[in-house]
Amino acid sequence: MKKTLGLALGAGGSRGVAHIGFLQALDEAGIRPDYITGCSMGAIVGALYCAGVSPAAMKERVFSLKMGDLAAINLSPFRMNGLMNMKKARKVILELMGEEKEFDALEIPFACVATDLMKGQPVMLNSGNVIDAAIASSSIPGVFTPAVFGDYPMLIDGCITERVPTRELNEMGAEVIVAVDVLGNLITEREPTGRLVNTVLRVIDIMDTRATRQKRLMREHVALWLDPKLGDMDQYALKDVDFAYQKGYELGKKKANKIKQFVGE
Repeated sequence: MKKTLGLALGAGGSRGVAHIGFLQALDEAGIRPDYITGCSMGAIVGALYCAGVSPAAMKERVFSLKMGDLAAINLSPFRMNGLMNMKKARKVILELMGEEKEFDALEIPFACVATDLMKGQPVMLNSGNVIDAAIASSSIPGVFTPAVFGDYPMLIDGCITERVPTRELNEMGAEVIVAVDVLGNLITEREPTGRLVNTVLRVIDIMDTRATRQKRLMREHVALWLDPKLGDMDQYALKDVDFAYQKGYELGKKKANKIKQFVGE
């Protein structure tokens, strides 16, 4: 009997464009996941895919993006608890999705993770407005204003507590779990450049990489833990998104038959 397949799409900024290539390769191989979870950029890609947006449409839009299309400076950053807001990013997601959607209207069951800043715990978001949930999952602390979602007054990026949300897939009922971690191990030694925001981002990278490394060693409930080979690509820049897409696509092509074996096709 065929087993249910769950994909966990990890955080990773522009490196997360690899998720789009990976999903394109699975589509071409006739592999359709039964469940998807995502964190940060993985949450955005996962939400769009589960809403019926094709990887090809995502690729076309992402390849034309500029940083100015995604974020706007807050006029009162200290009062807003962040240097920027994600109103522009939300507009881009809505344009691709075509309309506001609730979780229960998605074609594929989906959940994403954010971090409750007040309690310091991961939160699985699987009801309410899908775009708002994906934005909450992507709100890098200190850089973007914390998100308000449902009963949660302050949600920040899920990568702080759960960079690759595999546990949530197990709770949803996935029998075969494939994790795609576009950040992998902490890459080359790097000195943050002068601005405070770069120091904050570097600290976050170190913290979540150490936590994810331990999780990878456990590999609880995970059939495949995959790492697109993205080298030292900067997740905070858009200049190499074509490279990320290609590496994700190549990985999907390479692992498609293995995934089919796991689910029993």
